[in-house]
Amino acid sequence: MSNIFYVPGEQRAAKVNDLFAAIARRYDLLNDLQSFGLHRRWKRRVVELAAVKPGDRALDLCCGTGDLSLAFAQCGAEVVGLDFSGAMLEIAEKRRQKNLKAQTSNLKFIQGEAQQIPFPDHSFDIVTVGYGLRNLTSWETGLAEMYRVAKPGGRLVVLDFGKPANAVWRAVYFAHFKISVPLLGWIFCGNAQAYAYILESLKHYPAQAGVAAKMRELKLVNVHAINLLGGAMAINFGEKPP
Repeated sequence: MSNIFYVPGEQRAAKVNDLFAAIARRYDLLNDLQSFGLHRRWKRRVVELAAVKPGDRALDLCCGTGDLSLAFAQCGAEVVGLDFSGAMLEIAEKRRQKNLKAQTSNLKFIQGEAQQIPFPDHSFDIVTVGYGLRNLTSWETGLAEMYRVAKPGGRLVVLDFGKPANAVWRAVYFAHFKISVPLLGWIFCGNAQAYAYILESLKHYPAQAGVAAKMRELKLVNVHAINLLGGAMAINFGEKPP
């Protein structure tokens, strides 16, 4: 049976928005539970790869509840966190006020569309997306937009679920998303379908290999894919040519 939150085509954005409205309140808790807390380590790796310096301008797309945005701001960057889910942004803003205190001026959250980024060309030193590229109607358009708004020499970093090359590990990993993760969603969020969505969306996403190929097609340099947990997660990195 297909997932109620996964609809290909033009209706996809509305369904994804419904999904995040349903899970926003428990999103951070479920992230910890389904990844056994490892997502925090992976996000620290994204921050390291982004090589954030004080004064850098950073754009965090599909920012969700703001983990990466907050980390960049704490490193001294001028940060914009963009997401189309108002429910997720409400939580991100509360976290900003709680965690940054005197540094609130260097981070703002805005509601917007990652496939039509509301900034001009060559605006940011760092452009990231964590667990969001897979959710776009067209992930290729999203990646092209990331390239467009990056400055020459800018760093693009994508963190998302991967597809392990090892068939046995891939089967175990997919079983986790088919059985364990929806069960956690039902227990803690009252919505198994919202977390069964992860596997459904991953089936239609080319993961680390496809993202790396598209980065090269866009003429990014220093492109590489970093496999985490045997390829179950992945970070794609590329730089816009100077």
